[in-house]
Amino acid sequence: MKTSSLATLAAVLAAASMTVSTAAQAQDAKAGSTKVAMCIGCHNIPGYQSSFPEIYKVPKIAGQNAKYIVASLNAYKKGERKHPSMRGIATTLNEQDIADVAAWYEQLGKGAAAPATVGEPPADIAKLLAKANCESCHGKNFSTPIDPTYPKLAGQHADYLYVALKAYQTDHNPHVGRSNAIMMGMARPYTHAEIKAMAKYLASLPGELKTVELSEFR
Repeated sequence: MKTSSLATLAAVLAAASMTVSTAAQAQDAKAGSTKVAMCIGCHNIPGYQSSFPEIYKVPKIAGQNAKYIVASLNAYKKGERKHPSMRGIATTLNEQDIADVAAWYEQLGKGAAAPATVGEPPADIAKLLAKANCESCHGKNFSTPIDPTYPKLAGQHADYLYVALKAYQTDHNPHVGRSNAIMMGMARPYTHAEIKAMAKYLASLPGELKTVELSEFR
């Protein structure tokens, strides 16, 4: 019975792995370029700002991991990330649309890779980053996460990172917050001042994230 159960579990895991692999292969960046009309008006305008739940620059997503973008859009779609505009857009996209849009943004930022390591942060920042062991997931340069469903952080807008991390501290609010269990546990021990300091440091690092302006906005 035990051997049979293990065999069944292995088959299920193999099937799941094949499904993920097929989904990844199905991403079509060219098709994605025709599906981003609702994205480019924010994410392809340098310095463009969101006003919910406070004013901050929308994140740079060109060059971000496609699998992370997929995970993020699905989180907005399910309501795990609470943002009315993003949820409204995400709910209009099917699985193929999300995969294609994610692939387009990943390749849009392709360029020189981030340096493998970055200089040592100031002692106070190093202590804050060590408290949640941030580099163990996001990489020593904060551009090489251990899993592509995790985001690259280096060079991201500081004000966006600040708002995002605060969202993981917010619970039981129907309008604001993010409900990723791992990140909620990591973010909650920090004060807002500490989050702001970490966000400023991460934003200062060389990275692969970009806001790519399109010709229609020039």
